[in-house]
Amino acid sequence: MIDNDVILVDEFDRQIGTMEKMEAHVKAVLHRAISVFIFNSKGEWLLQRRALEKYHSPGLWTNTSCTHPAPGETSPEAAHRRLHEEMGMRAELREVFSFKYIQELENNLTEHEYDHVFVGVSDEIPVPNPGEVVDYKYISYEDLLREVSENPEKFTAWFKLIYERVGKL
Repeated sequence: MIDNDVILVDEFDRQIGTMEKMEAHVKAVLHRAISVFIFNSKGEWLLQRRALEKYHSPGLWTNTSCTHPAPGETSPEAAHRRLHEEMGMRAELREVFSFKYIQELENNLTEHEYDHVFVGVSDEIPVPNPGEVVDYKYISYEDLLREVSENPEKFTAWFKLIYERVGKL
């Protein structure tokens, strides 16, 4: 990561400061984040399974990539950077919506984020970073709906909050 600090924001996504990432998650302070969803030309979703060593949500399935923009970095820059860092891919991305959420996680951590959601289409073959991603798969939206319904515990908290909204785009 470029920086270990996150961008603190108010309820309107205006920057109000910075804070060390873990401190922000312990104190549940609202900060900026990005989530990237990649689809192939067949319309299948590219999901990743988070590395087992991640500090939260290890081994869970989620969107293609996600991160926190570093201070001085725009959300689109962070989206492109993280897609390449996690999945070894480059794609044209467009921001489709943003939303605020708060979710308690394991290890006394809380995600309190103003999340900017990006989508893109790519048939590039992923080259996952093993420090970030333990597995990946392509899945149809219908199969995804069924999997999340039958096994919600296998997916990250933020993914379960947004995948249906992305599916309606």
